[in-house]
Amino acid sequence: MEKNGVKPIRAKDRRRLILEHLQGASDPITGSELAEQMHVSRQVIVQDISLIKAKNVPIIATSRGYLFIGKNSPEWKTRTIACRHTIEETEHELNLIVDCGVTVVNVTVEHPLYGEMTGSLMIRSRSDVAHFITRLKTTGAALLSSLTGGIHLHLLEAPSEVQIDNAMKALKRAGYLL
Repeated sequence: MEKNGVKPIRAKDRRRLILEHLQGASDPITGSELAEQMHVSRQVIVQDISLIKAKNVPIIATSRGYLFIGKNSPEWKTRTIACRHTIEETEHELNLIVDCGVTVVNVTVEHPLYGEMTGSLMIRSRSDVAHFITRLKTTGAALLSSLTGGIHLHLLEAPSEVQIDNAMKALKRAGYLL
């Protein structure tokens, strides 16, 4: 059935196109943007993304949209670090990390009832930090670290160990590194 004079894309072809869009993007793409491009509802995109992810395709949902994460070079280094700070210090902590050329991949807390809880972040720049802080303030949502007295883990990613070391030194100087 045509919608506004546009023929619908078959589901299989639509999922292939969604994956191609995500693989070609350097920044996250919202479900609404994908829905507009595919001439379907956002809910159809959410279902399509779930089906794509069920095939172990490395797509994550961030606060800024969907992101394909399977394109990083195998030479990139990762490290998990433990931090503690107040909600008011979140922006400073994230800026210290990204200023060293390091990506904050996610945040994890150890909840006494649910166990490990992880949220995708993919924060790479001061612009990403500003967007995250704006969303934090406008949504009224709580940080995962609010469940654990400010203690949390971050998975960091960078082209070199030196960049991660520099981020850790900056966090230690600020008193955020555990």
